[in-house]
Amino acid sequence: MVSTGILYNHRVHKEHGRKSKARDQNYPMKSYLTLLTGLLLTSLATLHAAPTEGTGSKPNVVIIVADDQGYGDIGAHGHPFLKTPNMDKLYAESVRFTDFHVAPMCSPTRGQLMTGVDAMKNGSTAVCQGRSMVREEIPMLSNYFADAGYATGLFGKWHLGDSYPYRPQDRGFQEVVSFRAWGLPSLASDWKNNEVNPQNKGNSYDNPVLEHNGVDTPYTGFCSDIWFNEAMNYMAECKKIGKPFFIYLPDNLAHSPDLVPDQYSKPYADMGTVKGIDGKDIKVPAKYYGQIAKIDENLGRLNEFLEKTGLKDNTILVYSSDNGARSVEATEIYNAGMSGHKTELVEGGHRVPCFIRWPKSDIKPGRDVSELTTVQDIAPTLLDLCGIKPTNLYPMDGVTLSPLLHGEPWQHENRNIAIQYTADGGLWKSAAVMSGKWRLIGGKNLFNIADDPTQKKNVAQENPEVFNRLNNFYNDWHKQASVEFQKPRYIHLGNAKATEVILFANDWQGGYCDNGPNLINGKAKGAWDIVIDTTGTYQVELSRWPFESGKMLVEGDASHSTSSKGALPVAKAQLIIGEANQTMETALDDKTARFTPPLQAGKTTLTANLLDQDGKTICGAMYVKATLVK
Repeated sequence: MVSTGILYNHRVHKEHGRKSKARDQNYPMKSYLTLLTGLLLTSLATLHAAPTEGTGSKPNVVIIVADDQGYGDIGAHGHPFLKTPNMDKLYAESVRFTDFHVAPMCSPTRGQLMTGVDAMKNGSTAVCQGRSMVREEIPMLSNYFADAGYATGLFGKWHLGDSYPYRPQDRGFQEVVSFRAWGLPSLASDWKNNEVNPQNKGNSYDNPVLEHNGVDTPYTGFCSDIWFNEAMNYMAECKKIGKPFFIYLPDNLAHSPDLVPDQYSKPYADMGTVKGIDGKDIKVPAKYYGQIAKIDENLGRLNEFLEKTGLKDNTILVYSSDNGARSVEATEIYNAGMSGHKTELVEGGHRVPCFIRWPKSDIKPGRDVSELTTVQDIAPTLLDLCGIKPTNLYPMDGVTLSPLLHGEPWQHENRNIAIQYTADGGLWKSAAVMSGKWRLIGGKNLFNIADDPTQKKNVAQENPEVFNRLNNFYNDWHKQASVEFQKPRYIHLGNAKATEVILFANDWQGGYCDNGPNLINGKAKGAWDIVIDTTGTYQVELSRWPFESGKMLVEGDASHSTSSKGALPVAKAQLIIGEANQTMETALDDKTARFTPPLQAGKTTLTANLLDQDGKTICGAMYVKATLVK
């Protein structure tokens, strides 16, 4: 399924920190000999897609996904004062899908984008609680493109699993510069990026520690700049050796925390308050808008790079966002006529920008496409445009948008689309159905957004045929999707490709535990579904804090003191794997609890708990490291 081809992974960091390239610097390349050596590492058996008719060569692909940018947060979409000149330029050069929908939350959108499969069916329906991971048997776009002979790179946010085999380098990406879980910081992020690390001082976007092909590595610069710089370096190397590339560039801006250099937010901070949609005074969300301005600047740098290197014409560029606007204030200032924001099932929670540009093709730019489309459509569209026909294609719920891009008839104008997310996959739990301009939310409230774009009036009683049709569609869809939803997503231990695996609380099934406050609170409990691939003796270490923090099991977040915030009276540790249950006492200065159980190959569950002196469970161990010893 995953290509054995590796390009660029041989790069070695010669300095302790890695400097991010400035805008006016040249993009350094390795010697041609070194590049050829790297190329020889690629599999001789990779599949090659036929060139797309009329292009003369395989097109390159770049997918940019902004984090939490709303549909209205673009100048070209009518915003009254937000400046986005480079997004506006891309808008003018692209086909724009004006009724394009994602999930109202991060991971589900990303899983659908990469697979073309509904979130309920691929397993990734939430941001944590074991529900960010797409089932391992479902290939991703990175797999398909790698198998077709493309160089594949991820630069930015992943949020689809942090343990083998769910990491991006396990899913077809040959070059990865990323971070764990939802952001910088998060519970799974390197301790130096964590908001509860007293040495960090809330500056996790500057000089972060990032994962480079699975190895935590210090970088120098602002996170968004790093993503774009690394992506451009990779593209330049691919161009030099004549290899087509598939680049996934999901920025972590404009997600919280609100961190961006003052020069980008100051113009908006200086505005103070403005009149909102309802005539009320709204404080301008300066840091949020500043982050969008920063994305816009980097988009401009990328476009300049593509033009200077001659890559622009034959590069398919997709620009979108993962959900509606995070900032409630932003939606109160301008929301393109919609109501709602991130996490909500009304239109503003999941209708987002989608621009597709391919200059060399016969796709005419500067056009709006109003048909109902969705993020699941991107995967089949890109495979179609690039002439890739995988032999291991997993059935997709999305459909190709190629006819719409070319201005041709499309057979899906009357399609129905279900949206469902969060860890609870029950009937009508966080679910909606879209059909044309109809929206059915929760199985009860029906809206016609053509007549009522802010979705204030429930018209279910006036339209019983539509109401019943969409309910029946959802019930049939959910009956099938819930079967897929129930399938486990196993983390593997003792695999030859990952003999040491860290399990993070954000990927357990149980209590919500995804960030610094959850970590300090110290109450969540959960268990991981695991597959033991190799029978043998394992070393299993339990920790309350990230292993690299050097913090003790009993201490809080501020110092090595049991009186600091978040301190817990940990006196024992418990490890349960399947039917095996072991408990050991811990000392006040212990940083981990270490077990060495013999484990039999097979599927089971792993639970790790921290206990008090009386043996009562305080919380789960938020971090577990499992290593095959012999």
